[in-house]
Amino acid sequence: MKSLSFSKPVVLSHGIFLLCCALSLWSCNFTNTENTLTSKVNVFLGTSGDHGQMSPSASSPFNMLSIGPQTYAHNHTGYDYYAKRFEGFTHTHLEGVGCTGSGGNILIKPIVNNDFQTHLLKSKQHASPGYYQVSFKNGISAAMSVNHNVGLEKYTFPIEANEKGLFIDLSFALSNRFISEEHTIEKNIISGWIDTYSTCHRGVYRIYYAMRLSDFSELEILNDHQYYVSLPQNTVNTIVEIGFSSVNAEYAKSKLVSTNLETVQKASNQEWNSLLSHVKVQGEEDRENLFYSLLYRGLQSPYKISEDDGTYAAIDGSIQNADFEVYNGWAIWDNYREQLPMLSLLYPNKFKDISKSIANLYKYGKKDWATKHEPSPTVRTEHALVVLLDAYEKKYPLDFLPIKDSIIAEVNRLNFGSPDKALESSYDLFAASKIMETLNDDELARTYWEKSLDYKEYWEKDFADLTKDDVDRMQARGLYQGTIWQYRWFVPYDISGLIELIGSEDQFIKDLDQFFEEGNYNHANQPDLQVPGLYNATKQPWKTQKLFRNILLDTVIQNYFNDNSKGIAPYIGRIYKNEPRAYLRTMDDDAGTMSSWFVMRSIGISPANIGTPIYYLTAPIFEKVSIDYPNGVKFEIEVKNYDKDHFYIKSATLNGKALNQNWLRHEDILNGGKLIIETSKTPNTSWGTENMFITNY
Repeated sequence: MKSLSFSKPVVLSHGIFLLCCALSLWSCNFTNTENTLTSKVNVFLGTSGDHGQMSPSASSPFNMLSIGPQTYAHNHTGYDYYAKRFEGFTHTHLEGVGCTGSGGNILIKPIVNNDFQTHLLKSKQHASPGYYQVSFKNGISAAMSVNHNVGLEKYTFPIEANEKGLFIDLSFALSNRFISEEHTIEKNIISGWIDTYSTCHRGVYRIYYAMRLSDFSELEILNDHQYYVSLPQNTVNTIVEIGFSSVNAEYAKSKLVSTNLETVQKASNQEWNSLLSHVKVQGEEDRENLFYSLLYRGLQSPYKISEDDGTYAAIDGSIQNADFEVYNGWAIWDNYREQLPMLSLLYPNKFKDISKSIANLYKYGKKDWATKHEPSPTVRTEHALVVLLDAYEKKYPLDFLPIKDSIIAEVNRLNFGSPDKALESSYDLFAASKIMETLNDDELARTYWEKSLDYKEYWEKDFADLTKDDVDRMQARGLYQGTIWQYRWFVPYDISGLIELIGSEDQFIKDLDQFFEEGNYNHANQPDLQVPGLYNATKQPWKTQKLFRNILLDTVIQNYFNDNSKGIAPYIGRIYKNEPRAYLRTMDDDAGTMSSWFVMRSIGISPANIGTPIYYLTAPIFEKVSIDYPNGVKFEIEVKNYDKDHFYIKSATLNGKALNQNWLRHEDILNGGKLIIETSKTPNTSWGTENMFITNY
C-alpha cells in the first residue's frame, strides 16, 4: 500500500453512490423498548470533566470501534457533557484512562458553506448503548451506531443550506498522538492504516480501516491526510460506513455490508441487552439504573481483535491465527483489581478467552506498557501474572509451559526501587511462585516464594512507623499514586502475615479504624481499593458491611484526589452518582475498574484476593439478584426481610443450609444455587466470625 501525496488539491468526480435501502430508512429513530435493560443505562454517567473520564460514544461490547463526539473543551475521551461546541466525531475511545486519554482517531465534521470552521453548537442530544445522536443550532444533525467493528454515521443537513459537505481528518488523534498513516482511494472507499501513540505516549497502536461514503459529488484532497467531501445541493442525508480490523484493510472492507442505521442499532442494542441480562437485579429503580449504567462500563474493554477466521495482529506486529477469540486493549494495572475479576465471575465464557489473550501476550514480547505494535489502544499490563494465577485457580484452562521463559524474564525485570513498587512486585512474585508450582518447577517456585516474603523487610522499613510526618503525603518517598497510609495495606496475598507484622489482630483492627476515621482512604484511585474489605479477614466483618454501603450509596468524606495530599478542602457527598459528574474529582473509571467495584459489591460479592478463588459476602443493595450461567445454571441471591436501608448481615443460608462463614468459593457460585441473606438495622457481631478466611502465604 502506498501513501498518497499531492503537490496541489486534486478533485475526484464520480456518480452518487447509494447504500442499499438507504433512502427509505435513514429517517428512522429507533429507541429502546421499556422492557430492555439497555433502557436503564445512562451513557452520560461520568462524561464531564475528571469525574470518570467516560464517553457517550456509540459502542458495542468489547469493540475497539466506537463512534462519538469530539467537543471543545473535552476530557480524556474527547468529550465533555457540558461543552456546547463540537469539533466533529471520532472513532476510537479508550474509556476512563489517565494521561489525557487515548484514541480519538479519524475526525469527521459536517460543514456548510465550504467553511471548515462551521460552528457546531449543541442544541440537544440523545444516546443509549450502541447509539448516539445530536442536533446543532445551525440545523445540522448527526446519528451513529456501532456493531462489532462496523459503524454507520448519518449526517443530516438543512435543505436550504449551501455547499454541504464533510471534512475528514485521518491524522486527528487526542493529545497530538498521531504518528503516520497510509491510505488508498477506490471509487467511494477510503482505506488504509493509522499509527498512533497509545496512552501516555507509551507504545504505538495501528488500526486498519475502510470508510465508504455515499451521496457525494466530489472528493477533494486538501493535503496528505485531510479531505473535503462535497455533497449535491439537494442532499439532506449522507452516510458514512466504516469498518475496523487489526489485521489489514481488506478485512476492514469486508465489514462494509451495505446495511442501514436502524439494523445496526437494533443489533447493537440486542447484543448489549443480552450481556446486561446475564445479571438481573430487583430493587429500587434508581439503584437498578445506576447498577446497569456501571455494568455497561465494565463491558467495553478489552477489545476483541481477531477476525472470524481466527486471524489477528500480535503485539510484535506479526499476523497470527488462534482457535480462540483474541482480545487487546489493556489497563491491567488498574482493572486487574476489579473489572477482570468481575468478568471472571459474571461472564465466564468471555473471560476464558480474555485470560488466554493475556497469557498470549507473553509469546510476542509483552511489556509493562504498550509495545510498538499494539493492534488497539492500550495502557499497561503490570500484574498480568496475578490475573493469570487468578484464572488458573478458578479453573480456566491455561497452559503456562509455552510462556514459562517469558514469565521468568518478566520476573527478572520486576522493580523494587520504591516502597510501593516493592510491595507490588512482591505480589507478582507470589503469583509467579504459584505458577511455577503448576509447572512442577519446585526450585523456581521456592526461589520466588522466598523472595516474595521479603515484602516484610520493605514493610518494616517504610510502612510500620506511622509517626513520621510524610505518611499522609501523596507521592512521599517516591510513591507513584498514593500515600504511605494507603499503600501499607497492599499485601493482599498474605493478610495473616500483615497482621503479624502489625502486632495482633486487635492492633490490625485499631489501625484500620484509624485509617478510616482520619479520612486516609482514597477512593479516587486504586492503591487502597481493597482496604474497606479487610475487616472481613477479622472478627469484625460488620465494619466492612457498613463501609461498603457508605461508599456505594451514602455520603462520605474524601480528603484525597490524585493531585493533592490531605489538607485541601475535602469532598463531602456521594461518590457513585448517576449523572455526568458522577465520581470524585480526578477519579478515572480506568477501563471499568471503578464501575466494577460498584457492580460486585452492590450484589454482595467481593474478591478476597486476586489470585485466590474466594469471595467475601456482604449485603446486596437489592432485594433479589440472579446470575445466569451457561446450560441454564443460575445463582440467586435473595435478601430476607428486605429493607433498603439495612446493610448488616444477621444470618445467611446457602441452598437451605445455614451459612455462618462470610465467604464462598468461585465454584460455589458458578455451580448455581440460592443464597439467602437476612439483613438487620444493627450488626450481628457473631455472624461471619466462624471458619474465617484470611489469606496466608
